[in-house]
Amino acid sequence: MLKEFFSGLSINTKLILMMLLMSFLLISTLLVFYHRSEQRIFDEIEKQTAELTKAIQIGVEEVTASGNTDEARLSNYLKQLNAKGIKEISIISNEDQIIASTIPSRIGEPITRKKKELIIKAELGEPVSDEGRTFNIIFPVISGGTEYAYIHHGYIHLKINKDDFSELLRAATLEKIVVTVLVFTIGIILTFIFSRHYTRPIHDIVNAALKVAQGDLTQNLPIRSSDEIGQLSESFNHMVNKLRENKKIEERLREVEHVTAIGQLSRNMAHEIRNPLNFINLSIDYINSKYVPEDEKERERFYNLINGIKMEIQRLNTLVNEFLNYSKPIKLNRKNVRFKEIIDDLLSLIIAKADAEKVNILYEIKTDCELSVDPDLIKSCILNIFTNAFSAMQNIDRQRLLTIRAELILNEFILSITDNGEGVEAEKLPKIFEPFFSSKKDGLGLGLPFTKRVIEEHGGRVEFISKKNEGTEVKIILPYKNQNNR
Repeated sequence: MLKEFFSGLSINTKLILMMLLMSFLLISTLLVFYHRSEQRIFDEIEKQTAELTKAIQIGVEEVTASGNTDEARLSNYLKQLNAKGIKEISIISNEDQIIASTIPSRIGEPITRKKKELIIKAELGEPVSDEGRTFNIIFPVISGGTEYAYIHHGYIHLKINKDDFSELLRAATLEKIVVTVLVFTIGIILTFIFSRHYTRPIHDIVNAALKVAQGDLTQNLPIRSSDEIGQLSESFNHMVNKLRENKKIEERLREVEHVTAIGQLSRNMAHEIRNPLNFINLSIDYINSKYVPEDEKERERFYNLINGIKMEIQRLNTLVNEFLNYSKPIKLNRKNVRFKEIIDDLLSLIIAKADAEKVNILYEIKTDCELSVDPDLIKSCILNIFTNAFSAMQNIDRQRLLTIRAELILNEFILSITDNGEGVEAEKLPKIFEPFFSSKKDGLGLGLPFTKRVIEEHGGRVEFISKKNEGTEVKIILPYKNQNNR
């Protein structure tokens, strides 16, 4: 649910949420560490205050105590002091002489002029003075004597070392800097990861666009989200699909232009070739009847020559007819005919050729349904497939077999014509229905394209399956609507 919610957000919203989250994490982390640092400083100040209070208490007790002061007590106290900062405690008498100190060598020494100045400042209300790396704290010790008089016992002098607090502050500052750098580093890494997440699809789109610009229209981008990137990917896929459709339309237009040019060429050829062929054919018939040699051997050679010329004339006439048939518009003259009648008519035409070329015909008819087709065009298509099959089996040494099967599957009539001839190479199969492409040396390459056009005009399709040195199967598949088949 959460993933679907985020995938539906726009990129701007995702970026804003990401920045808010990172800012929250950064501020929260810094606040936690700052609070810890301040708490450590406060704890240290609290300890120092407690120790300072205790030191002052001991100093006051020493000053106000009757009798001599106990220097050892101050010294031992300072040694046992757990807090940092207090460097020295001294007690000064009214005669400006050190009477007790945590540094025994100074006991009995008069105070220096500088310390005297500090005492004067303390009496004037400035008990604290800064001296390099230490603080000097001097305050008088006064106790009540009479109702209107006070007893001045002397002064307490404390030296507090600032370095300990400075080190603590430096450590806290360094910790804050390290934490800040660490948090910003994590933020930069997260930003890089998020940017990679959003820029990678853009790079994919750019690379796919470059491939499309180079002519590769097989690109298809996966749509992983519904944001702007997903919409862009979807638009890109739609654009590529349109380009594919346009390419197919262009190919069909080129094919139409090609067919139109062929039509014009075929009409010109019909005028330029047919008439001379008819004249040559008539002339050959005249020569055959007028100039027959008397010698029997010469007569046989003469007949063979005449027959060869007439066969070549017939072949040229067939080529012209194929041009005309392929280039002219197809107009179907549909009739309801039994399929068996069509096959019987065609078998009567090829049976003699099959016997001559030792081709065995296997005829398996599982249905004799009635088809609504143009019988003449369908016969031309099937006869063209038979002719290709005979041609493919001419040079094979094994037994030659032509199999014809017909069956009705659901609403489709399927005619399968299979030979065990030479077959077609796999790389040539995609071009097998292109005009003027032929796998035969003497083929014109219009038979199968014409067959494909006729079958598609009937609403059907042609399938061509072939393996080199194994044979070829051609399937003619036609729609069948009348279910009253036999």
